Amino acid sequence: MFPYIRHVRRYWGVVLLATVVGAATEPAVPALLKPLLDSGFTRGSVALWMVPAALLGLFAVRGVSGFIADVALAKIANEGMASLRRALFGRLLDGRMDLFTRESASSLANGIVQEVQMGFTLLVNALTALVKDSLALVALLGYLLFLNWQLTLVVGLMAPAVAWLMRTASRRLYGLARSSQAATIELAYSVEENVLANRIVRLHEAQAAQASRFEVLSQSLRRLAMKSAVAQALITPTMHMLAACALSFVIVLALWQSSGDRMTVGGFASFVTAMLMLIAPVKRLSEVTSPIARGLAAIERSLDLVEHTPAETGGSHDPGRARGHLELRDVVVQYPGASRRALDGLTLEVHPGESLALVGPSGSGKTTLANLLPRFVLPDGGTLLLDGVPLQDWDLRALRRQFAMVSQDVVMFNDTLAANVALGADIDRGRVERALEAANLASVVEQLPKGMDTVVGHNAATLSGGQRQRLAIARALYKDAPILILDEATSALDTESERMVQEALRRLMAGRTTLVIAHRLSTIEHADRVAVLDHGRLAELGSHVDLLGRGGLYARLRALAGLEAEPS
Repeated sequence: MFPYIRHVRRYWGVVLLATVVGAATEPAVPALLKPLLDSGFTRGSVALWMVPAALLGLFAVRGVSGFIADVALAKIANEGMASLRRALFGRLLDGRMDLFTRESASSLANGIVQEVQMGFTLLVNALTALVKDSLALVALLGYLLFLNWQLTLVVGLMAPAVAWLMRTASRRLYGLARSSQAATIELAYSVEENVLANRIVRLHEAQAAQASRFEVLSQSLRRLAMKSAVAQALITPTMHMLAACALSFVIVLALWQSSGDRMTVGGFASFVTAMLMLIAPVKRLSEVTSPIARGLAAIERSLDLVEHTPAETGGSHDPGRARGHLELRDVVVQYPGASRRALDGLTLEVHPGESLALVGPSGSGKTTLANLLPRFVLPDGGTLLLDGVPLQDWDLRALRRQFAMVSQDVVMFNDTLAANVALGADIDRGRVERALEAANLASVVEQLPKGMDTVVGHNAATLSGGQRQRLAIARALYKDAPILILDEATSALDTESERMVQEALRRLMAGRTTLVIAHRLSTIEHADRVAVLDHGRLAELGSHVDLLGRGGLYARLRALAGLEAEPS
């Protein structure tokens, strides 16, 4: 935790000082009893106002020191949470892309928001309790030694038993906390899946199956919670029994000592009071194992995310705006666990300003190729170059500035229409209007209550599927990158909108390198060349007319799609 609270370490000094002052007042209460009982009631040598005044002053000091410690503690906890969340979210933004294949969205969100909150709160409070109660124990034990070292040794006999109990309980609770955390993530993921797939679940009448699955996960979490509750509940009564045993021995020895005039009534009362005051900090110290175990389990997972997820790396090459000359030489990609390669020795060249259509059967490697260019996927072999420079030598930010992408999966933010179009850049309202008009959204914007300043909702849920697709196209147009990647960019458009958007895209593609991934082969007839992929290899390459004339895979794919065998 220290790296995330280093900048507020002076507050730890405040907490420690205030805690020391508070702990120093612990023996003062039993210390007041001794003169009060030995002198005040027998010879009246203690003034009536002295004890009340001392008590008031004592609790005033304790209250002020406790207030200062709590406020400083809150500062430490909140600053630490903000720092760790900042680091986690930063790693979410710059971590390697395989992070999102290992972790679900609900797991990442829970780790950044809930687990950091719970972990820091539990650990900081637990650490403070350790310091506060440990100092109180030292102060009280010191006073007990001062009063009667023989009786204090009896009290000390319970220390090994307490240490063993805390060690055993902490190990048990830590293991249960880690298991509960994993079960909680799995349960949250089940909820996330059903929220995202709510229509499919209803359409297939899968409510009963999903409810059963949820019940199994919920019961697993319940059993772990009960095991943790039982383990935690056993600590307090065990501690009380140990304290009762020690107190019983002390009373017997104290009565024996008092018979020999070796202990006064005031000394006995003061000793027993101080000893009883030991029970509270010992009890709190025994109970601190549970929050420490749960806090560690929560924080460790978040820290693992930061420490074991490497950031994306790149070079330093940044020429400004690229020409758009792409080269792939013997590129190999194989996803973990896959039986065959997604790309198998692919060699391909795309010239500046050229439009290249990528077609092929499902799983032929078209989307993998598109994801390689902005380095969302890293190759297992071969070389990719942009303007003659290997992609790994490019500065990552500079490289990705060269690409605009519209994919089948449209992602929008719960922000204004204009902010979604100008994503990552300053909003130029004139440019936004032109991009929206070119994407055939001008009439849609006019009907919105606040025009382009209308908030579109979660993933633009207030828009239709075709409108969301056109909004993604407007975003790509606004970016004005030298290379366009269109992954079935017109798939959700009606015929009239598709025609208008295709016209706009053809105008904007002039002078830009464009890769068009097409499942609907009717959309790529005007591409300069068509690259046909099959099982990760380049099967055919040529113009639309040339490939039709060869009667190969491209012609067969068009025939399967019900398109004409000859160019129109």
